[in-house]
Amino acid sequence: MARANTRYVCQNCGASFPKWAGKCEACGEWNTLVEEQAAESVPKGLGKASGKRIEFVPLSGVSSDAPRRMTHIQEFDRVCGGGLVHGSALLIGGDPGIGKSTLLLQVTACLAQEVRCAYISGEEAVDQVRMRAARLGLVNAPVELASATNVRDIVASLDTAEGPRVAVIDSIQTMYVDTLDSAPGTVAQVRASASELIRVAKRRGITLLIVGHVTKDGQIAGPRVLEHMVDTVLYFEGERGHQFRILRAVKNRFGPTDEIGVFEMGEDGLVEVTNPSELFLADRRGDITGTAVFAGLEGTRPVLVEVQALVAPSPLGTPRRAVVGWDSARLAMVLAVLEARCGVAIGANDVYLSVAGGLKVTEPAADLAVAAALVSSLTGEPVPADAVVFGEIGLSGEVRAVSQTDQRLKEAAKLGFGRALMPSPRRSRGNAGDDGLKRLELDQLSDLLPLFQPGNVPPRAPARVKG
Repeated sequence: MARANTRYVCQNCGASFPKWAGKCEACGEWNTLVEEQAAESVPKGLGKASGKRIEFVPLSGVSSDAPRRMTHIQEFDRVCGGGLVHGSALLIGGDPGIGKSTLLLQVTACLAQEVRCAYISGEEAVDQVRMRAARLGLVNAPVELASATNVRDIVASLDTAEGPRVAVIDSIQTMYVDTLDSAPGTVAQVRASASELIRVAKRRGITLLIVGHVTKDGQIAGPRVLEHMVDTVLYFEGERGHQFRILRAVKNRFGPTDEIGVFEMGEDGLVEVTNPSELFLADRRGDITGTAVFAGLEGTRPVLVEVQALVAPSPLGTPRRAVVGWDSARLAMVLAVLEARCGVAIGANDVYLSVAGGLKVTEPAADLAVAAALVSSLTGEPVPADAVVFGEIGLSGEVRAVSQTDQRLKEAAKLGFGRALMPSPRRSRGNAGDDGLKRLELDQLSDLLPLFQPGNVPPRAPARVKG
């Protein structure tokens, strides 16, 4: 017989404890334990009843590709791996006000022209959703709206033969299962609600789009198991001060990960950006010190972005290190290599680093572009305006190889750049194509320094120039 018991569950990691404590022993967070009621079954063993034998099949065999629904929003389809898979569950997370609901309303409006779509909001009334649709010019789209939070009612509406083929849940933190005593948004409710919704989506072949809130650290709120339950996890990123929005795939069972889609937020909603490199470099001036153009790669797409650095004397005993759009730990490593291997004295200065346009760069290939921007700011000499920079820096000062060199160079040539600062050919992966770029091939980070006039940087042997 089941008996009710009280437990305390951490709202950050999902760990449960028999009594309350100020600090979660599992993740170390404070004041995250919330009391929840749960039913525990007394273990009785399997008894005499035996389970049904499962059938095993060989690894080799003929399998059909998963059918997809195209939204005809190319940037969204690209991130999803070529469209939405029937019966799949997607989790979309992002900061408040970044445009998650706007994006999904536009997606469902496009899909509703072909299949029946339902938009279920637990945060807004139907009139509020209609106001957004009117602002986006989607008021005539055949999308079915509902305002509900009870998962039992939602499942009953979806679990029919004539039910919708695409359903949006906005958001999972507002949903609740009435068999649990805990409040909506708790770990138990989020896990139970997602489980019930995903189960009916798999059974009926419904494409389920779930909106998830994020914590102050940028992670999707609720238990980590939520990200394991769904098929695809997308993050909608962007800075409030920029009009650019980045849709990034961090998990995708039906396509590549680390793929991005770029949108521009306007008065009429989100607009696709088919050439992100040109947009990110639209406001660039080539005669400014402390800037370098990084030829990066996001998923399968080459993207050129501007890396900006400012090195200034520090009035404090401990100089500041401020980073936006890049890893602060890698900045500390690049600064240490410049000082220890190249004799560039930066340690006593404040260092500010930013990736223009609001894009977050995680690729190690940005090391060389960051180093070039830092040295340019320190010496007062700009990086050549027609040059793109990419390459990974090792702790011994070597410039290491990066992947997809050809794609980076072709994108740079397409946008009118004339030269590239890159690893030497014997370290680069892939053959350099006929792109018309002059290559400045670097073996060591010290080979970068002669590009800047002598000042704070000692003169070094010139790098080998090809082309």
